Amino acid sequence: MHLTFHGASREVTGSCFLVETGKLRFLVDCGMFQGGREADARNRRFPEFDPEDIDFVLLTHAHIDHSGLLPRLAALGFRGPVHCTRATADLLGVLLPDAAFIQEKEAEWSNYASRKHRRAHRADQAPLYTVTQARDVLKRLRPVGYDRDVHPHPRVRACFRDAGHILGSAIIEVWVEEGGETRKLVFSGDLGMPGRPILNDPTPIREADVLLVESTYGNRLHKTLADTVDELARVVNDTLECKKGNVIIPAFAVGRTQDLLYLLMSLVRERRLPRNLAIFVDSPMAGAATEITLRHTALMDDETRDLLDWFRSSPDAPYLRITEDVEDSMALNKIRQGAIIISASGMCEAGRVKHHLKFNLPRPECSVIIAGFQAQGTLGRRLVDGATSVRIFRETVPVRADLHTLGGLSAHADRDALVNWLSAFQRPPARTFVVHGEEETALGFAGLIREGLGWNVEVPRAGERHALDGAAG
Repeated sequence: MHLTFHGASREVTGSCFLVETGKLRFLVDCGMFQGGREADARNRRFPEFDPEDIDFVLLTHAHIDHSGLLPRLAALGFRGPVHCTRATADLLGVLLPDAAFIQEKEAEWSNYASRKHRRAHRADQAPLYTVTQARDVLKRLRPVGYDRDVHPHPRVRACFRDAGHILGSAIIEVWVEEGGETRKLVFSGDLGMPGRPILNDPTPIREADVLLVESTYGNRLHKTLADTVDELARVVNDTLECKKGNVIIPAFAVGRTQDLLYLLMSLVRERRLPRNLAIFVDSPMAGAATEITLRHTALMDDETRDLLDWFRSSPDAPYLRITEDVEDSMALNKIRQGAIIISASGMCEAGRVKHHLKFNLPRPECSVIIAGFQAQGTLGRRLVDGATSVRIFRETVPVRADLHTLGGLSAHADRDALVNWLSAFQRPPARTFVVHGEEETALGFAGLIREGLGWNVEVPRAGERHALDGAAG
């Protein structure tokens, strides 16, 4: 049995792991690389294997860095099923066509700019994949509930456990039979932070022969949720009431947008923010994801269900509008004060949020709240690193707005939460691979596991192929 790391190795994005044994080949995740031109080039080089040889895909969750290359995989010859949770399947019905639409528009813009600048030598660039191809791959989804066995192959059994990261996110346990021996592989996917709103805590796992564990925040601790909520309230009140500006929040359409709505509603309910607060969610995808979330109330905690009841009945509840068409989105840029605008994408790389940043970053009375991880090379990362100006739509935009980073809203487990999750294992895995972390973070977290738990830990590089030896499960 062999395991090849095709992404998320000494980096956060591009999750894709190939498992091979005998004539069986399957993937866990098929994610897009994110962050700059190099990521675009790597997405276009994908895959470094023959898609026709892949029997099936197991998908941990719907975020694009875990799912975003599925349409390309299918367009290049993959014909098997994609197994995921029901909520993940619902979200993919929104996320993948939206990602394809962005790909089409960016290719269209690039080709227009090339022709405008008379780059005759350059051929038109095709999108990474099309909306039609994204919709086609949705037909391959095979939804499954949590804690139910699925048999994607006669020699493979899998079970999806709640990861508490976003709606439908899963830790995947996989039992693979080879030569009369069964080995258990566990893929953590992205693990959620315990005690966060809306979702349940990550499910403890007791044993594995081979473990792949994420390390996105393996080198730091998040602010407490209480401190984060205090800072959110302070920034919103200061910006709207004192400085008379707007608050712009780049947020992932799935997970982070819903968390922010929960916290803002809670603060209004507690009278820590003004009643009838004006909140605009400027992302059709985020609106659709919110509607999907409301269809899966069984996956929510009790506090969230109680807050929803209050929002639907209280005259003090925030004014919430989810914009749909482009004209409504453009109209938001005419609002000079009093608005909270939550918009995708979470790393400021694409979508409507770039327009809102263009109009509000130059204004010192405004604030920008960064509420999630910003990968290297992204516009969001440049803002977090203190850029005094940034390029947006080929224009230089000065950064005069106040910038605030709310680390406590992360949907990822921090260092201690990751260690606590690992500590639930009743015996050390024979092999543990640290993935989904920037190189320095992944290496540091591997050292922490090695020293604190005494496990055999490795930090693979992209493209490495490992023979999986170890005790049978």
